[in-house]
Amino acid sequence: MSRRAVLRGLVTTGVGAITGAGAYGFLYGRHQLTVTRQTVPVTGLPAAFTGLRIGLLTDVHRSRWVSHEDVMLAVAALMNERPDLIILGGDYVTWGDRHFVGPSAEALAPLSAPHGVFGILGNHDDDHDMPTALTKNNAVMLKDARTQLLINNEPLDFVGIRYWTRRQADITSLVRGATGTVVLLAHDPRRLAEAALLKVPLVLAGHTHGGQVVLPGIGAIAAQKFLVVAGLGRRDRTTMFVSRGVGTVYVPVRINCPPEVAVLTLQPSAA
Repeated sequence: MSRRAVLRGLVTTGVGAITGAGAYGFLYGRHQLTVTRQTVPVTGLPAAFTGLRIGLLTDVHRSRWVSHEDVMLAVAALMNERPDLIILGGDYVTWGDRHFVGPSAEALAPLSAPHGVFGILGNHDDDHDMPTALTKNNAVMLKDARTQLLINNEPLDFVGIRYWTRRQADITSLVRGATGTVVLLAHDPRRLAEAALLKVPLVLAGHTHGGQVVLPGIGAIAAQKFLVVAGLGRRDRTTMFVSRGVGTVYVPVRINCPPEVAVLTLQPSAA
């Protein structure tokens, strides 16, 4: 067999493998929702918050490719876990498509928790219609804002920032004056750097989709600019959890990167 024939065979095999993986990622991979249950170590966590369970649902991307049924499956899975409170991490539609603003909010409407539902905006969300639709369903939307909960007589401060809020000074102004344990809700996990400088103990993020396509031996090609693509990360004394999210963007495919809702159980950090 000639060298050219061998190369042609390898190329054909490679193309076939890629095509097959893509078909699987489209037909099955993007629908195989998982529930991630993760213990999250938090520096200086008060005893009152030990065992607190936070549900995180992000990157819905309701669109022609992410159906009402896809989102409802995620909502049902999270509600079945009965978290103490729920965080919505942004990107409820794709490219601000107003046609799906109402349907996205409608699919998320059944979410509820004893301490409430709180949300932030992602880079695909507009600044008015989407938060208004979610607020009508009793979600507290934090647009560069801070709110405080009292849980077991201990204050817990959620600081929610827009995707485009990146300057250290702007984030500092939102954290300043917080009297409880601070949790930064930031769609973009790159805000870990600012949070660490401010000694914020916990950051919850999304945006990366976990890379959406994760190749063996190579990893998540589309998310290499992120230090933490999915799961737990840490910088100094700040812990961050990044969710893979529910939907897809650019291409309706997930390979080795299933969609997820996350249930995070807070525990004091040993460090």
